[in-house]
Amino acid sequence: MKIERLSQDKIRIFLTFDDLLERGIQKDDMWREIPKVHELFSEMMDQAYSELGFDASGPLAVEVFALPAQGMVVIVTRGKMNGQESDRSADDEDTEDEIYEMEVTLEQSDIVMYSFRDFEDVINVSKQLKAANLTEDGRLYSYNGKWILALEPALIESSRHNAVIALLAEYGEATSVTYAMLEEYGKLVMASEAVSQICTHF
Repeated sequence: MKIERLSQDKIRIFLTFDDLLERGIQKDDMWREIPKVHELFSEMMDQAYSELGFDASGPLAVEVFALPAQGMVVIVTRGKMNGQESDRSADDEDTEDEIYEMEVTLEQSDIVMYSFRDFEDVINVSKQLKAANLTEDGRLYSYNGKWILALEPALIESSRHNAVIALLAEYGEATSVTYAMLEEYGKLVMASEAVSQICTHF
């Protein structure tokens, strides 16, 4: 579980599928109101407080993005309580259930995204993908000092999907950036057929 602060009132948590499995949570459980998911959320907020001093009291907007083959990104934004402090009296019933007032948004993206520190790694993985006849497609972005290759699964034969992931994982790492954030904050370097273009030019 990786937690990073995006702003004073916003954090991003990256959960791998291993993180979920360790807690007995299936990917689809994140869409359901079950105790295990509440426990996971409490654990995430405890960790956010201990690592970043992020206090999750008051209303929270929670966005959950499912990423294929990588895991989940949870973005938590702390809301304002109209300038009032949230006071909770000790004799409130169901206090336990009311700790987090959450508005949850769930999004699922099928786009496979891997980040690479060096452009040399992007060249190498592209040559391997093309040589193995796995794909010549993809979009290449520059984001936060890294290169990110985004692949549409619709353009990869399902039987080759795992082979593509294995190669990408060999040279890069699954990114916790959502595609929406990449579109908004990243710089598009190659809009289509990135693998083919890289192989042609390098």
